[in-house]
Amino acid sequence: MAQSQLAGPTVKIGLAEYRVAKAPMVMMTMALGSCMGIVLYDHDTKIGGLAHVMHPKRDLVKNNINKAKFVDSAISLMAERMVQRGAKKDRIVAKLFGGARMFTNYKGTPGVLQIGEKNILSARERLGELEIPVAAECVGGNRGRTICFNVYDGSVLVRDAGGGEIVL
Repeated sequence: MAQSQLAGPTVKIGLAEYRVAKAPMVMMTMALGSCMGIVLYDHDTKIGGLAHVMHPKRDLVKNNINKAKFVDSAISLMAERMVQRGAKKDRIVAKLFGGARMFTNYKGTPGVLQIGEKNILSARERLGELEIPVAAECVGGNRGRTICFNVYDGSVLVRDAGGGEIVL
């Protein structure tokens, strides 16, 4: 799926932001390293959400006013907003992106702070609590990613920093 085949206007979702929209719309977020791009989607209503989150759990951080910054609270916010807009909770599925291991110590071994892995685990945990199945994921590794989420069909174009491209 080339960029030109994506349906609707493209809206950029920045760091610690989320958006819920109805098709036609393309939501894009860039520079997902240890951060995650979390997509929620109801295929029947063509309502979806995308969040670019930084930290696994809101209650572990002092400055936690922005709920879109955290995996656990952003997932809940998006699911609630989608249902308010007409999505059915039992039809929502998730797709997960990012959570890369971006930092190593001076000897080339993984650094102490591997927040990407914690973000992935937190996303899977929160989605499990909400009974939202994970339909696809492109997580981990050591490369950044950019994603484009087509709200019309639920597809996500993933481009990695090494030039790879897949559609999930």
